[in-house]
Amino acid sequence: MSDRSFESIPDQPFVPVVVGAHVGGYSLVRAFHEAYGVKSLVVTGATSWVVEHSAILEVVHCTDAHDPEVLAATLAGSPFAELSQPKILLATSDALVDVIALMRDGLDDSWKVPYVGAGPLAIATRKHTFEEAAQRAGVTTPATTFIDLGDPAYDLAQVEPPAGCGYPLIVKPTAPAAWNAVTFEGQAKVHEVATADELRDLVGRVQAAGYRETLIVQDRIPGDDTGMRILTCYCDRDSRVRFASYGRTLIEEHAPGLLGVPAAILTGQNREIVDEAVRLLAELEWVGYANFDLKYDPRDGTTKFFELNPRLGRSNYYVTGTGFNPVTWYVDEYVHDTLPEEFELVEADTETVYSVVPVRTIKWAVARHPDLWARTKRVIRAGGLRNPLHYRAEKHPVRWAKILAAGVSYDRKFHQYYDPEAAYFPGGEPADSDLPVTH
Repeated sequence: MSDRSFESIPDQPFVPVVVGAHVGGYSLVRAFHEAYGVKSLVVTGATSWVVEHSAILEVVHCTDAHDPEVLAATLAGSPFAELSQPKILLATSDALVDVIALMRDGLDDSWKVPYVGAGPLAIATRKHTFEEAAQRAGVTTPATTFIDLGDPAYDLAQVEPPAGCGYPLIVKPTAPAAWNAVTFEGQAKVHEVATADELRDLVGRVQAAGYRETLIVQDRIPGDDTGMRILTCYCDRDSRVRFASYGRTLIEEHAPGLLGVPAAILTGQNREIVDEAVRLLAELEWVGYANFDLKYDPRDGTTKFFELNPRLGRSNYYVTGTGFNPVTWYVDEYVHDTLPEEFELVEADTETVYSVVPVRTIKWAVARHPDLWARTKRVIRAGGLRNPLHYRAEKHPVRWAKILAAGVSYDRKFHQYYDPEAAYFPGGEPADSDLPVTH
């Protein structure tokens, strides 16, 4: 924790402004407080227990942060209008990054927006153009095909899986904002279909709901959550990767709406994957943070890039917990302008376990991987467990009671939505293949 904590936000040298109130937003708030002792302003339409009774933030109400005009009006009003110091504007979802891209030109110079421009953003976050960029950069991705629902008369009989792929398949949207604007029965962040009939039925429901963007249909790489990988990279304004943090997922969220969000991560190092990301980010002319989802494919021994999230992800505290606080790159470049011209890429090299779930839930999830559990247990016993909500700067007893209750709720929820035994696939990357290099 910082040696100094500012009592008043107007007295701070800069102000983090975080749009969104889930655990990822709180993790950003905590990272700024750890590094600089500053409080953040959290902009949200509906508060949550994650940000209530907190000593390190203040909530600013916004009726609809997903509307560019409404968000712009909120940021032009109180208390922001009274703050003349630099304000770093951060989004907590892909859809909110899109919103900020639409309204950023109307902000005055006191606002620092550490995101890429609208052109590269669209290319990187629309899965079909991401796939094309990955191919140009020589980066491996799963077999993929696309369904363009721009034509409301699209013929469902045309729906086909990717060439050479069988079922099951993964189906997901390419446009988060458009996806969030429609509703249909069974809607989730990611869908899995087991037959051709299920695929046509799902696409029909999406079409009937009014979604008119592209859907991605992708080979489902076999294996449980432990096959997932996460990589977070920071690119400066010249699209040079300055920092990278890699991790191996232990368990993901499985509740509808959160499917695919890492709930526990074991950090490590993998320079081969980092080098692939460097090539891809140069191809995309990226700026700011890129958060990659990847999966190890036990069928051919490769790790495949799924997608790029244009921000620090919901589980971003896995980076902070290694001791390499990610928000310092924002402050050094956008507030202090002190990034050196000459540099070497910094890789986080601390073994930790990020988790928002109880340790018993992790043990249950990785039971089929005894070597991986042995490594995870060793790190935890050495003091390496990191939960973003467990912060000693927070004192309110109601807050701590809710955090403890959430742990119990998490354990019950995972047993309801996830069956690691059924998801298990033999083979996989050795448990110690990504141990940090010791010097």
